[in-house]
Amino acid sequence: MTTNETQPPPAASQPPEAPRAVVAVLGAGGGIGSALSRAIAAEGWSLLLGGRETDGLARLADETGGTLAAVDARDFERVEEFLSRAADLGSLTGVVNCAGSILLKPAHLTSRREFDETIATNLTTSFAVVRAAARVLPKEGGSIVLLASAAAQIGLPNHEAIAAAKAGVAGLTRSAAATYARRNIRVNAVAPGLIATPATERITGSEKALAASMRFHPLGRPGLPEEVASLILQLLRPEGTWITGQVWTIDGGLSSLKTAG
Repeated sequence: MTTNETQPPPAASQPPEAPRAVVAVLGAGGGIGSALSRAIAAEGWSLLLGGRETDGLARLADETGGTLAAVDARDFERVEEFLSRAADLGSLTGVVNCAGSILLKPAHLTSRREFDETIATNLTTSFAVVRAAARVLPKEGGSIVLLASAAAQIGLPNHEAIAAAKAGVAGLTRSAAATYARRNIRVNAVAPGLIATPATERITGSEKALAASMRFHPLGRPGLPEEVASLILQLLRPEGTWITGQVWTIDGGLSSLKTAG
């Protein structure tokens, strides 16, 4: 005796999971870089952390679950190799250059070595990141975020070298955004005022120097790394996919407001 049993329909094949989004942060060990890395980890994205020395990044990598690698962001080939590592983690969707330095000296007291180092650490690193990201980002495109400075948008005394470097970053941002728009690669920059980080401790740690700086900042306090990270995060999120070629100032009113006193 045979029975005609109803056979269950074949299981529908499941579409392959989309690769996990990866964001690469160069200069991840700095005040802004580390705050940004924590914010990115909280979004659930994979992290590729880069810096000249990995010793200082080990704790951040443990905290965020990120993958770290030593990279000198001034070296074009090393930056490209670094970004290529994102393929092991998922799909590279964002690249942020937080490498930078601060030099507060008038031009006539600035040595050639100091000038070259300021340009290399701030502008050359940004160019290297754009160059490498344009080669490595997938066909779907992605977001590149650079760090400019409010000092490039307003004349501040004793900022000649850093203002020149960061003005270059702003120009690079706009030109690269135009070049790569058809590939859906968005390029933006964030231009902070004085942010309380280890790099600015010479100012924020001195009552006199801090008071002098705050006279230029209408909100009357230094910014926080987390505040800058929050703005960068907006440029990395899917909600920011129609923003490109912009320099976003976050400076407590420094570059746009003048208050009495």
